[in-house]
Amino acid sequence: MKIEMQRCRIREFQAEDLAAFMAYHNDLDWMKYQGFKGLTAAEYQQILLNSQTTMTDGQQFAIVTQKTPDLVGDLYLKQEESTIWLGYTIAPRFARQGYATEAITGILQWLSIRKTNYTIKAAVEPGNMVSRHLLMKLGFQMVATQDDIVVYQLSLRSIH
Repeated sequence: MKIEMQRCRIREFQAEDLAAFMAYHNDLDWMKYQGFKGLTAAEYQQILLNSQTTMTDGQQFAIVTQKTPDLVGDLYLKQEESTIWLGYTIAPRFARQGYATEAITGILQWLSIRKTNYTIKAAVEPGNMVSRHLLMKLGFQMVATQDDIVVYQLSLRSIH
């Protein structure tokens, strides 16, 4: 997968992304609302660089700048029938600059081209107000709270 946007692009992870990925994923203060954190380099490498992983398994994608190979953040997609679970993280130095909005919009457009009846869901901790506001801004609606998680949902039919 490779998705081009104005300031960034989404692509599969490469070995040179691992150091930057580890820098923010192992920053436990920054990652307080995330579950995928605190692993070793070997564990991240096995997960991120596994070419056999599919969206059905759950797959991480790199968000990089258009002008440089700098890792802006990452997206996670997991397909369960017609539902796709979305996760995302932006590195601290790129936070609050619109990269998450641009990347999520790009992935939604890419998914809508593939099949128009996907339901996109994102699970967010209640205290993660930045992420909750972002999802609402992008048209997601809160549909459930369960196990201290707030679930947001967007039907791709609604973005056409």
